Amino acid sequence: MKLASLAILRASVLGVLALAGAGAERALGQNSSLFHTSPERQPLTLTSSSWTSEEPAATKTIKINDLVTVIVSEKSAMTNYGKMDRQKMASGNLSLTAWLKFYGANLGADGQPNGTPQIAGTANNQMQSKGDLQTRDSLSFHIACRVADIRPNGNLVLEGRRTINNNEENWDYALTGEIRADAVLPNHTVLSDSVADLRVIKRETGEARDSYRRGWMLKWLDKWQPF
Repeated sequence: MKLASLAILRASVLGVLALAGAGAERALGQNSSLFHTSPERQPLTLTSSSWTSEEPAATKTIKINDLVTVIVSEKSAMTNYGKMDRQKMASGNLSLTAWLKFYGANLGADGQPNGTPQIAGTANNQMQSKGDLQTRDSLSFHIACRVADIRPNGNLVLEGRRTINNNEENWDYALTGEIRADAVLPNHTVLSDSVADLRVIKRETGEARDSYRRGWMLKWLDKWQPF
């Protein structure tokens, strides 16, 4: 019984191997479209089979003095809270009951005719401090920068300046930093998050700025806090 089963299994395996060997030349994967006859078939690619496919924009080599627009969007938030409560108390009551006095070349007790000297006092030092600080900053603008230098590793050094004058109000913007060449988008823009050693300066002058800026005396008082 066992010999018959082994023979049947052996014959089945040999049959499968024979079929696989016979069809090895015809067992090919699909490498072209099936909607045309064999001579008209082409390899399946996105460009040849999709109606909405577009070729990607060619990468443009960036050179020195080319312009790159930096999209500056910086936000920061900070919350700080502190509290301190300190109290010190001290009291003392001292009296001098005996003292020494020289009587010529001899040393003796002083009678203290004016009474026993005494010192008594109480000190109370109490300090309570409380602070609460919440700040939120937001800076958003676009600035066109010039490629000032190209590092040996391909990084781009950017420098940009922008000045806006509206009647008597002036706004000055300046930006410097370094970016990777592949961080520049096809439309020649880059986000400020991708800029290393980013330095942004924004200054405002005019009547609006003069209405809320601190004077030199207030700056000195805020710095040294004499009171």
